[in-house]
Formats: sequence, structure tokens, C-alpha cells
Amino acid sequence: MKIMLKNLTKKFPGRSRKHPEDVIAVNDFTCEIPDGELVGLLGPSGCGKSTTLNMICGLEDASSGSIFFGDENVTALAPELRGVGMVFQNYALYPHLNVFKNIQFPLENLKGKERLSKGDMKSRVLEAARLVQIEDLLDRKPRELSGGQQQRVAIARALVKMPRVLLLDEPLSNLDARLRLQTREEIRKIQKKTGITTVFVTHDQEEAMSICDRIAVMNHGVLMQEGRPQDVYDNPANLFVARFLGTPPINVFHGTVRDETLFLNQAPVLKVKGVSDQDVIVGIRPEGFLLKSDGPLRCHLERIEVMGRDVSIVSTHSACTGTSLRSIISSESRVDTAAAEVCFSLKPGKVFLFSAKTEERISFEIPGQPLSKGE
Repeated sequence: MKIMLKNLTKKFPGRSRKHPEDVIAVNDFTCEIPDGELVGLLGPSGCGKSTTLNMICGLEDASSGSIFFGDENVTALAPELRGVGMVFQNYALYPHLNVFKNIQFPLENLKGKERLSKGDMKSRVLEAARLVQIEDLLDRKPRELSGGQQQRVAIARALVKMPRVLLLDEPLSNLDARLRLQTREEIRKIQKKTGITTVFVTHDQEEAMSICDRIAVMNHGVLMQEGRPQDVYDNPANLFVARFLGTPPINVFHGTVRDETLFLNQAPVLKVKGVSDQDVIVGIRPEGFLLKSDGPLRCHLERIEVMGRDVSIVSTHSACTGTSLRSIISSESRVDTAAAEVCFSLKPGKVFLFSAKTEERISFEIPGQPLSKGE
């Protein structure tokens, strides 16, 4: 089931005399979620991603704009008529019911021609339980389950209705790191097996990058960029997207372009053909540095962190906006830890220029590659 969000906006009225103006949680949001794909709404807390999800399922009314499931306009449709399965951050399981009855509960509320017999309900529950691998837990109460098991029960309860769309609102935030990793892989397997169009809300960019077919990056209720995770990482449209995606985060510098050459503190570090003279913000991915004894980028060496197959060089540079910068190089490279200085050349494809005024991406030509630009 394809989902189309057209110019979706949500305004909350001001609640006090000091702040009478409306709060715009989602602002003119337009996005297509392809049929059968898992799409992540990604952004910091308060960016509007959960509000967007709530409008898709009908828990929040849109102030303006439209929501389509396929060719059907569901903007004004009641939540129970949209055919949506929802999994909340806190799972919202009924503590007095066992797992079987928790999963069965949505089926008991079906009416009219959709009403099921007890046999059909049991069959649906067992099928959903098998799908999330909790068949042996059906007699337990929620308090007798681990966090990961409770999360699977919540997914089974959402799937038992055979929804057209599955919506997941920060479903892994209550789990420890190892369980998060395991459970997100399970979510991906379930989504692939069912083929249900799924919208996954998270603030964890690693989570979104690892399991989503597409991601939509939001900030202050506005869609910053959407696309395949690797495409967005490789071609950020603006400084916010570049900073938000990537672990370790991108290194950011103040720079200047003169005569199609990028300067950091008056030192020329890279040719940027096609860019006019101007002040710029420079983003360099940690993997964009090449250790070179006579490299143009000279940094003060702070320390070396060995990470197995990679080495992380922590250094400082006066043009860097952070307290330090991090460069990831191969463990086969040798760094003189006693040296006061470390020098690098740069990989052009891992260097991004942004307007100092608008923070939008500035394109430049890389020899042998298509024009570098945000997409």
C-alpha cells in the first residue's frame, strides 16, 4: 500500500498569554512512501516525526494537507477505518491479560461482516505469534516478559489485524544496546516477510540507516531530505543532514573559496572547480582523510585510538568548529604518536561545501565523477 503525504501541516494553538502564537509541529510535509517498503522518519526530538505518524494513523487531525493510502484519501477517515497497525514506544500491553489475549484484543472489537469466529481469531493469533517467534509465551503475562519479548507482542498485536500499513513509533528506545540491535534485525525480517508498507520513527540515525529502504530526515517540522540511506549520506542536501547522519559525526570547518581553491586558515587544501569566491562551511567525513606526510591539511595531533581494523586520529585545527576533529584511517597506516603534527590530503568525494549564509549544499566538480551535489 503506497502512502502519499501532500503538503501535510499540523498546528497546535498557543496555550498561554505569553506565547499565544500557534506551534507548527509539521510544516508543509510532502513525501511518498512506496508500497511494501520500510521508510524511516528520522530527526531529533521535537522535529515532528511522531506527530506525522499520528496523522497517518488518524490519532491527530491534519490542520491542512492530504493523506492518501493508494488512491484513497484517508485524511478525514476515522483511525479504526484506516487499516493501520500501530506499535507505540511503551508497547501499551494490558497487564491483566496474557500474551494470547493481548494479541487477540484488536480482533474482539471487529464488527459486522469483519467479525471473526473464535476459531478464526485463534488461528490469526497463532499465525501472528509464529511470525514474531513467541509461540511459547502465549500463557504469560506482560510482567513475565523481557523488554524484547514485550516488543514482539506489541508487533504481533499490530499485525494480527492484517493491516494495510504498519506504524512503529520509537519501538526500540526502551531496550538495551544489544537487544536493540537484535530486535531491529527482527523487525526488518518481519517487514520483509509480510511485505507490509511500514513507517518507522526514530531519532537514532544508525538504526534508520541499517534497516530502512528509505529515510526522510526532518527538522523543525520540515522535510530536509529523503532518499535511500546511502544516497542521503553520500549527498547531503544541507549542513543539518550532513551533521545528523554519520558515526562518528562529520567534521565541520569554516573555510573560504578563492580561485576555485578551498582554503582553511589561508592554507589551500583542495581544488573545487566551479565554485565562486565566497566564505563556506566545510564538512569532511571522518573517512575522508588520507594520511600523508606532506599533506596540505596540517593538524595538531592529540591522540590515537586503535579500533581493530581502523585507527581513529583525534586532532585539532583552528578552522574546525568543534573542540577536535576525528579522522578514520586503516590500521595498516603508521602514525608517529610522538609527533606534534599530523598531515592529511583529502578525498574530494567525502568533502562537502555549504553556503555560509543558507547552509545549503554547494556543488563542485570532482575529476572523473558526476557533479557533486545534494539530491
